[in-house]
Amino acid sequence: MDIPSKYDPQKAENHWYDYWMQHDFFSSTPDKREPYTIVIPPPNVTGVLHMGHMLNNTIQDVLIRRARLMGKNACWVPGMDHASIATEAKVVAKLKSEGIDKADLSREEFLKHAWDWTDEYGGVILDQLKKLGASCDWKRTKFTMDDDMYKSVIKVFVDLFNKGLIYRGYRMVNWDPEAQTTLSDEEVIYEEKQGLLYYLSYPIEGSDERVTIATTRPETILGDTAICINPNDERYRHLKGKKAIVPISGRVIPIIEDEYVDIEFGTGCLKITPAHDVNDKALGEKHHLETIDIFNADATLNSFGLHYEGKDRFVVRKEITKELEEKGFLVKKENYVNKVGTSERTKAVIEPRLSDQWFLKMEDLVKPAIKAVLETEEVKFFPKKFENTYRHWMENIRDWNISRQLWWGQQIPAYYFGDGQEDFVVAETVEDALKLAKEKSGNANLTVGDLKQDEDALDTWFSSWLWPISVFNGILEPENEEVNYYYPTNDLVTGPDIIFFWVARMIISGYEYRDERPFQNVYFTGLVRDKQRRKMSKSLGNSPDALKLIEDYGADGVRVGLLLSSAAGNDLMFDEDLCQQGKNFANKIWNGFRLLKGWEIADLPQPEASRLGIEWYKAKFNKTLLEIEDHFSKYRISDALMAIYKLVWDDYSSWLLEIIKPDYQKPIDRVTYEAVIDLFEQNLKLLHPFMPFLTEEVWQHITERKPEEALVVAQWPKMEKVDEALIESFETAAEVVSGVRNIRKEKNIPMKEHLELLVLNEGGLAKTWDVVVEKLTNVSEVSYVDATVDGALSFRVKNNEYFVPMSGAIDVEAEIKKIEEELKYTKGFLLSVQKKLSNERFVNNAPEKVIAIERQKQADAEAKIETLEKSLASLG
Repeated sequence: MDIPSKYDPQKAENHWYDYWMQHDFFSSTPDKREPYTIVIPPPNVTGVLHMGHMLNNTIQDVLIRRARLMGKNACWVPGMDHASIATEAKVVAKLKSEGIDKADLSREEFLKHAWDWTDEYGGVILDQLKKLGASCDWKRTKFTMDDDMYKSVIKVFVDLFNKGLIYRGYRMVNWDPEAQTTLSDEEVIYEEKQGLLYYLSYPIEGSDERVTIATTRPETILGDTAICINPNDERYRHLKGKKAIVPISGRVIPIIEDEYVDIEFGTGCLKITPAHDVNDKALGEKHHLETIDIFNADATLNSFGLHYEGKDRFVVRKEITKELEEKGFLVKKENYVNKVGTSERTKAVIEPRLSDQWFLKMEDLVKPAIKAVLETEEVKFFPKKFENTYRHWMENIRDWNISRQLWWGQQIPAYYFGDGQEDFVVAETVEDALKLAKEKSGNANLTVGDLKQDEDALDTWFSSWLWPISVFNGILEPENEEVNYYYPTNDLVTGPDIIFFWVARMIISGYEYRDERPFQNVYFTGLVRDKQRRKMSKSLGNSPDALKLIEDYGADGVRVGLLLSSAAGNDLMFDEDLCQQGKNFANKIWNGFRLLKGWEIADLPQPEASRLGIEWYKAKFNKTLLEIEDHFSKYRISDALMAIYKLVWDDYSSWLLEIIKPDYQKPIDRVTYEAVIDLFEQNLKLLHPFMPFLTEEVWQHITERKPEEALVVAQWPKMEKVDEALIESFETAAEVVSGVRNIRKEKNIPMKEHLELLVLNEGGLAKTWDVVVEKLTNVSEVSYVDATVDGALSFRVKNNEYFVPMSGAIDVEAEIKKIEEELKYTKGFLLSVQKKLSNERFVNNAPEKVIAIERQKQADAEAKIETLEKSLASLG
């Protein structure tokens, strides 16, 4: 088989992905093997591949490919989330560009447009993941709006309602005026923003007196229904029972007393706007105040906004401030830093709003999930530090607002049959709802036409919290073969930013609906940041095009680049140079393979150096395999890759290939060649999860293979006993080789010129390795001597001396001068270290580790001085 001179990533990637798909290597069905299951964190149907997706899915692919090689039944379930807020916003924007207003459409008409949009634009990201090499079981692709997934969500809603865990309540919620829907607390991001504090004076009815109140939102005065003072505040005791007049509107409102008011904060007076602040609402209920909502759903002012009706809240803020100033109600303005809640999805500033919503009681549901992570460790977090974040949220959890004022999503299965607050039923189908409505109302004449289904959709997370169960149809058919085989899943790879939205809720639903954990381990990746530590985002323009990176560096190069600096839970400082490093590594492997295949093979005796080299590399390989297994067990994926990287780059390419390389234009013996090819194949197996395309390409070039012999389904190397003594003795030999090579480099002695190597005693270099040292350094002979050698350069390895006679090959005077300068410097350095170690204050106060380092410096310097003095003596 002809081997191209250069590795072509694009050609190899397209070819081998098609090959894997053609032979169905990624598919999984239940059998007698041990299952290994991962469910993909479903990206939004609106999404396109970005750096976070690349990192997350590369890690998942590494885990799934390794499990496949280990003989497990690897099942990676892909899918997408319908992303109700984001998708509906995109569909509304598209309709608007076509001159269509959502308000003019029926629900059915709008949903048709949403499905058309999803069919046209959705799922792009899944195709992009294939470019990365993601080995998902694509036949299992799920979408949260699939019919069975939809029915699963509805079934769970009905079940939780019947258990008394879901209720409908008129509550203060987080309102996104851009998406025009409520949000859960976890979907609100609080940011510190520079604003203003406005001091406004309210006239006291029937007098010339005024009371000053500070507010950050002057536009909300139009919804004021009281002023509140602390009953213990001497300054305002005389106002008890009086009334104030709201500026501009002229409404008369009561002055109430409540110890809630902080006497020390601001002016000690509060304006109470029950419709627009959660604390004001509580005071309003306590003191039976009127509630005036001044905003429309889009945060423009309604008729209570008087002459500001129809204007945006922030426009009104500027205009009403001017009017208040002109009419003498604005006392002063001050700069004020305020925490402002914004929508995670639309970035709009959140409005607190009173609204009828559906809630899920969380207090009891969370208990098994708290126990599983924080007590029994049935679910393990990597890194463990995220348990603290989990604990804080779970122990302070509030009821989950699960309804959204959207049409794209699972419609809430509540059916209204009358005008009363309790005139509704909850059922999986309209037929079931009709039966329940007849029973509840006592009206046997009710028809389906008399029922009106709730307009709201469920929170997107209310479908994805069931994901590990519902992808295997475990809600609709709890005892089906697939869910019993694949569930609980093994590993979840996700970002810590959705620990509340998704991870915690999946654990909750797992115990509620399967009475067991949904997964065993959660691996939290870090965020991908740029070199300046900024989070990558479109707005900053610092996020590279993921597909362009793959085009420039190859998928394997990008995967290696991402993983080399991606420790679990720590943010990744992405640098494109890392992808170049990955590409260089791919080229190194390819060129090493071409070197192997370029050698002529002959039936010759195996050289001793080759035999030794192969034995050593087997030992080194087994030791690295042990390290890799340890790294994987602790989810140190980056460390696992680095261990393989060093094994292949340093030990295999730089040492083993040099040891076994035949002389120029000479053949290699068959025994050595076959052993090295076998070791190369073992390397490819270790590398395959990280660099699937390159490794399959090389694997298939080694020899003709049947489909079932493809690398993707090969067998992971078996663990063997590690020969530490062999590895250690080679390390000594390697240092000796480096010592001779350094002399050649420093003295500019070409490799073709033979040198001698003299060893002061047999304790230095085990004679076993003489043949390897001779080959790698072009030393004609390694000899053992009892005394120092005159006229030779020396170096030390593990407290033993090695001499390389110069035989007139160097300028002795120049060499003496050079050694004297180095000796002078080293003695000065030793003096400074000794001075530091003789300082009692330093020795008593410095950490033990620091003192140990200084003592090692002293020992190294003393050894170097001894060697330099001996070299000087031998040259003199």
